[in-house]
Amino acid sequence: MKISLVNPRWSFEKSVYFGCRAPHFPLEFAYSKALLEAAGHEVQLVDAQLEELGLDEVRARLGPFEPDMIVLTTAPSYLFWRCAPPELRVPGELADAVRDLAEYLIVVGPHASTTPRAVLRKLHADVAVLGECEEVLTALACTPVSEWDGLSSVALHRDGEEIVHGKPHATDMSKLPALAWPDALVTRHDHHHHRFDTKPMGPGAEVETSRGCPYHCTFCAKDNFRNRFRKRPLNVVLDEVDRLIAQGVQYFYFIDEIFVPDRPLLEALIPRKVHFGVQMRIDNWSKEMLTLLGAAGCVSIEAGVESISERGRSLLAKRCKLTTEELTELLLFVKRHVPFVQANLLDGKFDDAQELAAWRRRLSDAGVWSNDPVPLFAYPGSPEYALRWGQLDDDAWERAHADYLERFRAFSDIQEQVPAPLHELEHR
Repeated sequence: MKISLVNPRWSFEKSVYFGCRAPHFPLEFAYSKALLEAAGHEVQLVDAQLEELGLDEVRARLGPFEPDMIVLTTAPSYLFWRCAPPELRVPGELADAVRDLAEYLIVVGPHASTTPRAVLRKLHADVAVLGECEEVLTALACTPVSEWDGLSSVALHRDGEEIVHGKPHATDMSKLPALAWPDALVTRHDHHHHRFDTKPMGPGAEVETSRGCPYHCTFCAKDNFRNRFRKRPLNVVLDEVDRLIAQGVQYFYFIDEIFVPDRPLLEALIPRKVHFGVQMRIDNWSKEMLTLLGAAGCVSIEAGVESISERGRSLLAKRCKLTTEELTELLLFVKRHVPFVQANLLDGKFDDAQELAAWRRRLSDAGVWSNDPVPLFAYPGSPEYALRWGQLDDDAWERAHADYLERFRAFSDIQEQVPAPLHELEHR
C-alpha cells in the first residue's frame, strides 16, 4: 500500500491554543513511517508546517505519489497532544483539499482519540485512530479493508453509522526505532523549543526518551493517549541523538510528558556535549540529580508547579509531597546550574493574588521566570473534564470551549488575547 502522512501547515488565529507556534518534528509520523516501511509499504511524509507548504503545494506533493491512504493529524506534533488547538479548522481545510487524492482518509491525534465520531463527521474521514497511532496505522495498512472493523482502537463508518472499536492504543516503545530525519528537514528546523538563554544557532530537534506519566493531575489531557509511563531503550535514544548531532543539531528538546531523573541517560549525554531542554516535576528531583542535569547540558527547564498553595496542588491532584517553600528552594537551586528555569502556573482560582505576586517577584529576583497563570481549560480526556461533565460525548470540545470563554474574560501572556467561539473557527 502507498501511504501519505501529512502534517498540516498550522495556524492559530483566534485560538485558545497554549502551545508554541513554531514548527516541531512530527515524531508520531516519523515512527509510523519507519514501522510501515518495515512492513513493506511505500510511505511519503509531507511536513507542510516545517516546509511551509500551501494547500496547492501539498496537493502537488501527493498527486504524483498516488497514495492509497492519506493520514492527517489533529495536533501539531506529539509535543502538543495534551494541549491541542480545540478547533479542527486547519486539519479540516487540509482534508477538504486532499480528500479526492486517495481512496481512504485516516485521522490521528487527540481529537480522534477523545471524540472519534465527531472527527469522522467533521473531516469526512474513513477512519479515526484512538490513542497512539504508530502500530494502529501499520495494522490498518496490513489488513484488508473489508476486515478493518475487526481491528481495535479504530472508529469507522459501517451501515451509515460511526462505529468505535476498542480503547485508545498504547504503543510498545521498545518497537520504535531510532528516527532518521532527512538532512533537508533538519536544516530547516531552526527552532530551539523553549530556549531563552541565548539566540539559537544551528538546527534544533525534538526527541522522546519516555512516553506517558504516572500522575493523574486533573488538568492533564492524557487519559486517552500518552498515558501509561514507558521508557524508550537508552541505546535507541542515544543512536537517534548521535544521528542528529552528526547532522549538525545544536539543541534538543525532550518532549517527555515528565522528564524523570535518569542517571544513565544524563551521564551518557555529558561526553556528547549537547544542549537540551526538558519539562518536569521538580519535586521528583534531588539537588544531586539537578546538578547532574545541568552538567549533562540542560539549558532550559519547564517545571510544573501550577499552584503556590498546597491546597491548590491538592485540588489539582498533583500528589506533591513537598511544601511550597521546598519547591521554591529547588527552583532557586537549579537556576545555579541551568540558564533558564520556568515555573508553570495555572489559573485555577486557588491562590491569593497578593501572595502569588510576591512569590513571582521572589523568583524573578533570582532569575527564575514564572508565567502569568494560564486559565485552566478542561480538555476532553482530562480528569477535569470528567469531574465537570462526566463521560465524553461528541460535543465534548464544544462544551469545554464554550465553558472556557464564558468563565474567563482575561487570558494569559502566552495566548491569543481574543479567542473566537469554536463554531466560528471551524466554519468552512
